[in-house]
Amino acid sequence: MRRRYNRPLVGTVAAVLAAGALTATGLAGNAQAADINVAKNAGFESGLANWTCSGGSGATVASPVHGGTAALKATPSGQDTAKCTQTVAVKPDSTYTLSSWVQGGYAYLGASGTGTTDVSTWSPGSGDWTQLTTSFKTGPGTTSVQVYTHGWYGQAAYLVDDVSVNGPDGGGGTDPEPTVPSAPAGLAVGTATSSSVALSWNAVSGATGYTVYRDGAKATTTTGNSATVTGLAADTAYQFSVTATNAAGESVKSATVSGRTAKEGGGNPNPGTSVPKHAVTGYWQNFNNGATVQKLSDVPANYDIIAVSFADATGTPGAVAFNLDTAGLNGYTVDQFKADIKAKQAAGKNVVISVGGEKGSVSVNSDASATNFANSLYALIQEYGFNGVDIDLENGLNSTYMTKALRSLSQKAGSGLVITMAPQTIDMQSTAGEYFKTALGIKDILTVVNMQYYNSGSMLGCDGKVYSQGSVDFLTALACIQLEGGLDPSQVGLGVPASTSAAGGGYVSPSVVNAALDCLAKGTNCGSFKPSKTYPGVRGAMTWSTNWDAKSGNAWSNAVGPHVHGLP
Repeated sequence: MRRRYNRPLVGTVAAVLAAGALTATGLAGNAQAADINVAKNAGFESGLANWTCSGGSGATVASPVHGGTAALKATPSGQDTAKCTQTVAVKPDSTYTLSSWVQGGYAYLGASGTGTTDVSTWSPGSGDWTQLTTSFKTGPGTTSVQVYTHGWYGQAAYLVDDVSVNGPDGGGGTDPEPTVPSAPAGLAVGTATSSSVALSWNAVSGATGYTVYRDGAKATTTTGNSATVTGLAADTAYQFSVTATNAAGESVKSATVSGRTAKEGGGNPNPGTSVPKHAVTGYWQNFNNGATVQKLSDVPANYDIIAVSFADATGTPGAVAFNLDTAGLNGYTVDQFKADIKAKQAAGKNVVISVGGEKGSVSVNSDASATNFANSLYALIQEYGFNGVDIDLENGLNSTYMTKALRSLSQKAGSGLVITMAPQTIDMQSTAGEYFKTALGIKDILTVVNMQYYNSGSMLGCDGKVYSQGSVDFLTALACIQLEGGLDPSQVGLGVPASTSAAGGGYVSPSVVNAALDCLAKGTNCGSFKPSKTYPGVRGAMTWSTNWDAKSGNAWSNAVGPHVHGLP
């Protein structure tokens, strides 16, 4: 995590628990009793009845909801995970399937007091409703179990809806069964390739899933309100409709929309950009925090992409502005800054404007804010001549609307737009994360993801093992997640601090960065982790920041720059 100002490292250890679903059986004589949902007020339609939330952290909201008219919204604090619990009546020696739908920040679901093995599962956060599912078996004397959901310390609020504890009736009965949902509205066609068409629609109250139809035939199913239909012929028109489903049945079909695939060979990744095959990215500080104060003209030639840090939020939702800190930069004027951008570009470099940072609070979570984001960035590109944008939002990101915003910006700015991203390590642990979904959603226009391999503690690698920051294995095993998760090697870069002063933790020497790049590109100089294949096209490396690099005599860029440019 890059910092405008340094602060102590808070370590994060990622651990993922998964449990398979079992079939519950309850025999009464020779008859098998039907399983029911033993949770009460499972959809929070009656407020917080039957639920208890720690420290007053929970409340019900009318939007967004997964089903019905309400959902739980719980807000963690620095000392409280916003845990909400319910005690449910269960039958001894029985198996129950526990599930819920979650959205927002980190969300955990679990059961304790089972009399056997307590269970839990979690989501790293999502802008769309995501289902968590696990199962547990009760002990021979267990007649009640506590089910719970919670977030994580100091993280974003999370939402929960449609909790289910499905199994034999423990004496408490069940809530009324759901009714068949209504047909989805707002079906719209999104991005089309030569073999696929993206679709989206409005969420339907009470729906637990959706079925997409192509020319009247079932094409795919999904739990969210968007899907991409694949396997299509190039330059061909198709008719699409969608239905909503739940336990009660399937709705009638929505209104039909027409979508046409693109012509064969109609595009290529990063068309028209001037970024070299292997590139070095450096963040330039528009503020003075103890690192060397620089003009853009002072940034060494080893840097191929210079990310100006940062654009700031305005009073308009989603909109950003850039204000050069002339006083803090020793009288550096706007005219000098603009002239230096042109000079860097004349030397074959790219200068992009970075949005966010540790203290950035830009929020793109609606169609209106997505439009404001794209329009304001395009205005900055026109005013200053930036080559593109860097997304460094460390306080949450909504993949649906950020994808819309960046596609809108791309349409305005043209094929030469450079788009870079700097997610934290936790943001790229799973393709279900909002940053990862955004990267995959704009893969055809994305330049590079320079994940921050620092200020994160220990994390999972692609082999399921936990690796500690500050090692070559941490860099290679975490990069492997992105490389195997759908990004092109040219879209993967290693983001590291330029010095020990540049971050709270996770610094590695330039030689370790170079070894990790060799391991990924050529299969040499690996640590204990070695990828199953090589990725010669890996883009390169990034550092926070050019200023901290200068403070150390440009030791980082002098060592890493030539090595990156010498990759195969």
